[in-house]
Amino acid sequence: MLRSLKAIEEYAVSASDGDIGSVANFLLDDERWTVRYLVVQTSGFFGGRRVLISPVSFREVDWSLRRFHVALTREKVKNSPSVDVDGPVSRQHERDHFGYYGYPYYWGDSERWGMVAYPGLVAVAGWKAPPADYPERSGDVHLRSAKEVLGYHIQGSDEAIGHVDDFIVDDETWEVRYLVIDTRNWWLDKKVLVAPHWASRISWSEKKVFVDLSRQAIKDSPAWNPTAPVNREYEARLYDYYGRPVYWDPGDRPAGTALPKHDPGDHVG
Repeated sequence: MLRSLKAIEEYAVSASDGDIGSVANFLLDDERWTVRYLVVQTSGFFGGRRVLISPVSFREVDWSLRRFHVALTREKVKNSPSVDVDGPVSRQHERDHFGYYGYPYYWGDSERWGMVAYPGLVAVAGWKAPPADYPERSGDVHLRSAKEVLGYHIQGSDEAIGHVDDFIVDDETWEVRYLVIDTRNWWLDKKVLVAPHWASRISWSEKKVFVDLSRQAIKDSPAWNPTAPVNREYEARLYDYYGRPVYWDPGDRPAGTALPKHDPGDHVG
């Protein structure tokens, strides 16, 4: 299911032997557009510091009660390596973090979570972490604070379009499927969805996301209702409108939706 990251903020996080704290932020992989960690605000037993919790450690997510249950003890989390969660997190910090928990590295392989597509499969497989000299073919890619990216301006092919207001994520793979773009500066109460892989580039220094889409194209895109879940029918209409190849099995299309009429090669992203 696709969910808003803003809606997940302040969810409680529980270890196997008690509460840890609540979700305060998320760290995004700026290469694969995936939520790699929850940033959890602790108190009391943990000294009030912020800790990182990977989806690999999830035992269960109770969406109705707004709570993440993780397969870790409070003591294990308390003694985890300290990381400055307000700035970009380096690969070395991740090596320390994954080594401490005994998780295999996710970078350097073709799947989103190393050799598997879902973080839950990592725990089931029970693999050991690779040695310290494991090759890092992806380089020293940093993780970014989700709250840092909120507010980044979206620069279209002709004019500014709006700014990043939220992220829509897949709650199984934790991939960011869409950036929620707030266009209130030029179209009141209009929010639109743009897939991050449609962006041509991101300038961290300018705090801008560049997309090869005109303001008019965005304005005419399928209307999105922020109060309703993002379903496959809406996604199919959105991808058809932009002439983009879908990320799911093309044969798994809702009845009544058309195949793309545009050449995806006409777009950059």
